Amino acid sequence: MSKADYYELLGVSKNADGKELKSAFRKKAMKHHPDRNPDDAGAEAKFKEINEAYEVLKDPQKRGAYDQYGHAAFEQGGGAGGFGGGAGGFSDIFEDIFGEMMGGGAGRRGGGARSGGRERGSDLRYNMEVSLEDAYNGKSAEISVPTAVGCETCSGSGAKPGSSPSTCNTCGGAGRVRASQGFFSVERACPECQGRGEVISDPCNDCSGQGRVTKERTLSVDIPAGIEDGVRIRLGSEGEAGSRGGPPGDLYIFLSIRAHEFFQRDGADLFCKIPISMATAALGGQFEVACLDSTKSRVKVPEGTQTGKQFRLRGKGMPIMRSSDLGDLYIQVVTETPQNLSKRQRELLEEFQQISSEDNSPESTGFFTRMKRFLDGLGD
Repeated sequence: MSKADYYELLGVSKNADGKELKSAFRKKAMKHHPDRNPDDAGAEAKFKEINEAYEVLKDPQKRGAYDQYGHAAFEQGGGAGGFGGGAGGFSDIFEDIFGEMMGGGAGRRGGGARSGGRERGSDLRYNMEVSLEDAYNGKSAEISVPTAVGCETCSGSGAKPGSSPSTCNTCGGAGRVRASQGFFSVERACPECQGRGEVISDPCNDCSGQGRVTKERTLSVDIPAGIEDGVRIRLGSEGEAGSRGGPPGDLYIFLSIRAHEFFQRDGADLFCKIPISMATAALGGQFEVACLDSTKSRVKVPEGTQTGKQFRLRGKGMPIMRSSDLGDLYIQVVTETPQNLSKRQRELLEEFQQISSEDNSPESTGFFTRMKRFLDGLGD
């Protein structure tokens, strides 16, 4: 009797990736497990076929051989590894499956026994916004973080003072129990102690046996000069306290930099747009710019400056972290068209327009000359 196609057994296409294979295998294995089909004499054989198919297809080398030669690739001693083959991931998957069947929730990887019932605390995240000035100079700031801290009454043990946790009788302190499922022996977290290996018969009144309570903590954070938007600062062991005296997690501070009134930032460089009058742009002039280092820089505007002209102030940008170098400040001028003209101002502008020549506006003159040639060409 010919063997069934491995892809058809799992119900996947030949292009299925590892994630699809694993998902299909889990569904098929749970459906055809012998313990779920006590009245089906062929369930065990079907179950073994499904396992064999998955053992081959999840291995890139075996899958390549199967795709090229079919079942013949594993005949005469070149087997697929057999039921319960040596792949490490297989037992993990089955623990997940049988954990679900037995109502045990998480499998072996879901958080087994901890020494003495102590578990590491969770990591915490704190979002912090700082000004561009603070990012330039650096600062030390205090933050308040609500978090779980070790209970002082029971010193984190969870047991009422004068008592202590006792070894779990169900698992003998191992935190895990074994149960037989057909021809499998499945290990899962102890339901009595939830995998801790200890039970508390007389819990602490202040923390209800958890070994920790929620409080608001004040911490000091050093913001280095030149810090950039989106940088993450890690404060080791400043996260949530561990359960029953376990080690604390970490605190991660995610920094964002508040938008500035004048400057925009790109890495270590700063950019600023500054409006200047038409007269200054035409005749030339100068203006002062306040910089983040608390100094002022003078910018000279040459005669005939156009809108968009950029001036570079070296070393007036942001500090570069872990370096003595500084970025630059780029000033872009924008010529402002006069508004709300008086009668005399209008007369002067009209007089200026009358005596102007093409040499006074070479860009616009050149543009409209080219436009005229273009329009004339359309008429040909």
